[in-house]
Formats: sequence, structure tokens, C-alpha cells
Amino acid sequence: MAGRSPLVVFLYVMVVISGCLCISNIASSAKLRRNLFNQYHSLLLADGRETTIYLLKDITKRYYFFLEENATPHFSITVTPCDVPIEWSILHYKAHVSHGKIADGFRFFDDLKSQSFSKTVSTLFHYKGNSVENFIGAAVQSSLFVLELLSTERDTHISVYLTTDLTHGNLFPELPGDPRIDVTSLNHNSATLVWKASPSALRNKEYIEYCLLVNEKHNYKSLCAADTAIRSAGGKHTKSSTFPISQYVDDNDNVMILSNNEFSIIHKTSNVDVRQICIGNKNTYTVHNLSSNIQYYFDVFVVNLLTNASAAYTGTFAKTLTEPKPKVSYLKDGKIVQLNFDGKRQKVYSFQYQAQHKKVQFTFQLCRGQIRAQILKNGKILVSETIQGLRHITLKGKPNEKYIAIVKSTELVSNSSVMVQASSHIFKPLFPFFPDSLKIKSFNKLRTCDSVTIAWLGTQERNMYCVYKKKVQEDEVWREMSNVDRCSGPNSRPKSEKVICKYFHDINVQRAVTSETIGGLQRDTSYLIDVYLMGNSGILVKYQSKLVKTRKNC
Repeated sequence: MAGRSPLVVFLYVMVVISGCLCISNIASSAKLRRNLFNQYHSLLLADGRETTIYLLKDITKRYYFFLEENATPHFSITVTPCDVPIEWSILHYKAHVSHGKIADGFRFFDDLKSQSFSKTVSTLFHYKGNSVENFIGAAVQSSLFVLELLSTERDTHISVYLTTDLTHGNLFPELPGDPRIDVTSLNHNSATLVWKASPSALRNKEYIEYCLLVNEKHNYKSLCAADTAIRSAGGKHTKSSTFPISQYVDDNDNVMILSNNEFSIIHKTSNVDVRQICIGNKNTYTVHNLSSNIQYYFDVFVVNLLTNASAAYTGTFAKTLTEPKPKVSYLKDGKIVQLNFDGKRQKVYSFQYQAQHKKVQFTFQLCRGQIRAQILKNGKILVSETIQGLRHITLKGKPNEKYIAIVKSTELVSNSSVMVQASSHIFKPLFPFFPDSLKIKSFNKLRTCDSVTIAWLGTQERNMYCVYKKKVQEDEVWREMSNVDRCSGPNSRPKSEKVICKYFHDINVQRAVTSETIGGLQRDTSYLIDVYLMGNSGILVKYQSKLVKTRKNC
């Protein structure tokens, strides 16, 4: 059929496939197009573009594509199941003419009565499963190919990518020759993973990155399958997202930016959490905050940030070790114990306290970082919460009952510190009473080029309040505020930072507000203001630091 136009060749093959061997059986072009390319049975498959296809259970769907003679003879098809295993095949239709040659133009339609035609259908590829599979084929002459797709479990959707440009048309990142994930280190709350680098990541570091999926159910063979499972478990609707690992980020999901090149999403599903972590171009990662004695499944995907296409490494699984039982210490009534977590030593403290009266009060004062506290009685958890600032917890029971207090540091903040006290004398606390709010307020209208005015809430008890200031650069504010020790008092501050110490109280709690004007400041300069409440026992409460800036022009 040398010299034939693609349309003539295509119509000829269509006629052969449909088995029409006489001119009277040839349908009109409109009917042919309607029968062959309707939305339910057969469609042309786009070249160089990923196509999302929806499959109905037990209904075969067919897509056609055509390779022209004298054009590129090779093609590549990648099929990605997104929910359940599917069955798919690639069929090659080849037409044969028993005698004679096809005349120019459309004359071969007239020869259909006198010539004998036959067609050969061969299956080039067949697969059934839920893995992402790729097939590369070739044809020596103009050929028609059919992609048949079938889901026997339930309605589902998949994606198909066809390209005839094998040199530049690879949409998906490459996997290494050995795509396994190795678990190199494992303990009761973390696992370290390592995998071989993707050739695509080695060539294009700026837009190729790795993303991890951690869950307790099973491995996923594609990001499409993972996203579908997350959406189904959480009942989420599709939302636009800038994260390459998931299109289904819910408002209630926990999204954390771990660093400039890392972020983490924890999806809260009905029965289990699914954690997704993107880590940039590194091919090793330690997953923290795992539960002890739990089997986790780990998947790694290499993602093209420009196209959002991805390839899956071979997933693995591992069971975390059983958490060692912490050594139990005893809390004496009224004694304050300070616990430090530096990331190297013990990360869990366990204390036993025996109440002297019916009521008992546990007090936690967070000095630095982030900790979580639990209080148990008779094996039952009474309190479990993350401690912020100063926290008084009053419980009621029977005299001589035993309580267990467990204090843990979080993996995200290893440099933490907290003071703990348990007492049955709840009307004589060593920790001072404090107002409902520990915020410092500044007044913009009272701000000048060399002074600022602040105010804070006091209490009904007479306490001493000390005000301190520190000049800071604006880019250092976060570091200054995150490194502050809230249990460290004014004695740790230079005398040059002290503004004033004064006593204050008011019987009417609604009027227990005091203010202070801080003068002698520099023009157009930022200051960090701190207020300390000094209790009679010597234990203090630190208010939240306040950033203020003097005016530039007055």
C-alpha cells in the first residue's frame, strides 16, 4: 500500500477487521465512526499523553492506535491500575491480500468483490494484576493495534500512557536495575530505609524527588493506588494540591514541613493512619514516631515534579521492636523533679505516686521543646495530652491509691525539658497561680521612636513581676523564641536587659491588669519583651515572649 494516505490505509484496515468482504456491506463513514469510536466500546488512544480510563465491571473496553508506514515503528504502552487488579492485552491486526495489488486512490473498495482478503490477529502482550506494567512493541508496516481492558472485581479507573517517541517521550521516571527497599536499622519507634538511586534522579536532580508511604495495611504498587485507597478510607473528595505524592489532602490531615526539601502528610482514616513523606533527592531516610511492636509497610516512589508521573520501587515491610519497659521511679509528695530529654539519653520517664488524700494534683511545667504526659490508675489511662506551658491536673480518688505518670519526649523535638510535681496538698501548691492568658499585649498608638508600652494580666495574689528586653534582628526572632528555657528565671539574664521588677495584684480579677512603658530604646529596632511571674516559693511562670519594634519616624 505504498503511497496510500493514512486515512485510506486506516479505512482499509477497519474494513478488513469488521469482516466486510463486499461493497454492499460497507457502512457509511458516519456509521463507521459511530460504531467504532463511541464512548462505550472503542476510542483512539492519544499519543504522548497520559489518559485516565474508567472501567465498568465485566465490560471490556477497547482503545485503538495506528502506526503508519515509513513513520517510527516502535511504541511503548504503560498501564497503571489505581484500585483493583485488571486484565489487559495488546492485539495486533494485520491484513493480507491473496493476489494482485491495491490500486491508487480508493479503488481497493471496488476490488473487494473480486479479491480475497484475510486478517491475522495476534496477541502481543497479556497481563492480569495490579502492578504498573510497560510493553514496548514494533511494526514493520502500517498496523492497527488494539488495547483491551477488563476489570472483573468492580468498577475502577486506571491510567494509560502511549508514546511513539521512545527517545524523548518517557513520561515516567526510571527505576534502577534493583528496585528493592532495604531496612538497615529498626528499633521500637523508628526504621531506617535505603534504596538505589533512580537514573532519572541522577540526571535531573532539580525536578525528580522521592516520596515515601508508610501504613499498617499493605504495600501499594503505584501512587495512583495509594491515593485511591486514602480517598476511599477517609471519604475524601478530590482537592487540588501542590504536593506531588497525593491529590487528596484533607483539611484535617496533619501536614508538616520538615525542612526546605521535606514535608510530611499524615492522613487520618477511619481505622489507621497513612503517612506520606517527600524527602527531595536523598535515597535514604529514617522514619520516626512509629509505634512499638507494629508491622509497617514501606513504599518508595520516584516522582517527576514537572509531570507528576511516578514509578514505584518494590515495597517492603518490617515489624518494630517491643518498647522496653521504663524504669519506675517514685515521686515524693510535693517534690519537684526536672526531666531533660537531649535525644541521647532516656526518652521515657515513668513515676509512681501514692496519694495521701482523696484529691491529688499533678503539675507539669514545660521548660523547653515538646513533651507528652500520661497519668494512669489501675492500668487505665486517665489523662493523655501534649503539655504546653504550665498545666495543673486535679484527680479525685481514694486515699493511698497509686498513680503512674509517664512523660515522653516527641521525636520532632529532642531537646526538651519539663518540671513535674505530684501533691495531695492541692491548696498549698509550690507552683504559683497564673492568669487565664499569658500573652503580653503591646499598644501601637503608644509606640514611639524610643519607647513601647506593654500590658499583661495579673492574679488576685500578690506576686512580683519582672520585665526584661532584648534587642534582636528580625531574622533571628524564631531561633531566639524556640531556644528559650521557660523554667529559667531572670537570674540567667544579663543585668543590662532588666527593665523593672514590681509587685502587683487585684482582688477583682477583671481589673488585674498592669502595664509598663519601656523607654531608652533605639529608633527602628526590634526588641523581644519577656515578663516573669515570681511565686512565693521561688518558682516562676514565664509569659509568652512579645516582639515589638520602635517607630522609624516620629
